[in-house]
Amino acid sequence: MCFLINENLKKILIISYYWPPGGGAGVQRILKFVKYLPSNGFKPYVVTVDAEKASYPVIDNSLNAEVPAEAEIYRTDTFEPFGLYSKVVGKKSIPTGFSNESEPGLLQKMSRFIRGNFFIPDARRGWINFAFNEACRLIEKEKIDTVITTSPPHSAQLAGLKLKKKYGINWIADLRDPWTDIYYYKEFKHLPFAERLDKKYERLVLENADRIITVSSDLKRMFRKKSEKIDENKIIIIPNGYDEEDFNNLKKSDDAQSEFIISYTGTLAESYNPIIFFDALKKVIIENPEINIKLRFIGSPADSLMNIIREMSMSNNLEVIPTVSHEKSVEYLNESTILLLVIPDVKNDRGILTGKLFEYLASGKTILCIGPEDGEAASVIKECSSGKTFGRNNENGLFEYMKGLIMTWKENGNLNIQSDIYKKYSRRSQTAELSRVINEIR
Repeated sequence: MCFLINENLKKILIISYYWPPGGGAGVQRILKFVKYLPSNGFKPYVVTVDAEKASYPVIDNSLNAEVPAEAEIYRTDTFEPFGLYSKVVGKKSIPTGFSNESEPGLLQKMSRFIRGNFFIPDARRGWINFAFNEACRLIEKEKIDTVITTSPPHSAQLAGLKLKKKYGINWIADLRDPWTDIYYYKEFKHLPFAERLDKKYERLVLENADRIITVSSDLKRMFRKKSEKIDENKIIIIPNGYDEEDFNNLKKSDDAQSEFIISYTGTLAESYNPIIFFDALKKVIIENPEINIKLRFIGSPADSLMNIIREMSMSNNLEVIPTVSHEKSVEYLNESTILLLVIPDVKNDRGILTGKLFEYLASGKTILCIGPEDGEAASVIKECSSGKTFGRNNENGLFEYMKGLIMTWKENGNLNIQSDIYKKYSRRSQTAELSRVINEIR
């Protein structure tokens, strides 16, 4: 990809732990912001961690090509003693959460306790001072007056808090996920002092940032309630989205497909509770023995859930593909008949608006969602006329819907969606909104 460099750009500092070659969902949002900020008049200076010392859950070197020529990337050292966890329990990365861990063993329980009580707000807190010092150097050298910090990991927000106190800099805190309300928070087994400190950090960030950006109205409500000092108007919703350029070169086809492929990308943990879908799928398979129905998982589904599928005698219908590059993941979406989205079965699930939803929308495939029927994901799917959402108490409705999809597929050969309402969620449009927020506080 070729970028033309504009020399007359306003400087902006960005602090993000996750950055290419780190991959997965955590890097997509900030990478796409940086990709389109130059076309909105800004030159990004990105402070991130040295890739050789980072604890990335996924590596995706293909993402390096999306970094615009205008962006200057500065990598720092880090101190993450909790990385010993990977050596002790045989994991490739330290536990940022527990979205794909099954029943923990003794060592995992101990590591969770240590993480929750000695690494506050998270296991990357050893990066804070390195990020802060590099940010100070850039602010003073380049005369930068605005910084964006993005999390998780929420340690990045503490670097922003220190910069605000030292320089009075314009500060935008981008929070993609809840902080102390994240659904696995109790798994850390915080002692009272640790939980108080974590909540204090969260409150100070929310009170002192000039603007808070988050991805859903439910998260906005959640953050607003943390302190009476937080002005509701300073919390801006910029949802996750999709990048048009990721889909431009795909060969979309309305030709009939020889097999019915149901795809799911990313993490699928036990807490997601997709059993209602497995039950409905089993019935559909039994009723349509002449159809090759394939359930394809791309990413890291929990072994326990895959075992349930096998125990239900659906091994021949199951395909598990280990984590792939983002580019390849998009190709798999394009090859699918329909796409499965599962909202975790947890507290505050109505506000979960996962990033993959918007790439699902951009693929033009029908989306079958398991989750709260009055949730924000359900609302977006309905708004875009791109599928339907079923609560976990509506197995019969789900089964009938799937039967209808099979019948339509038999007649038409595909179930592609023709609506283009989803285009409002493009990364280009969202970066334009971010640029508006930046200009508002400068």
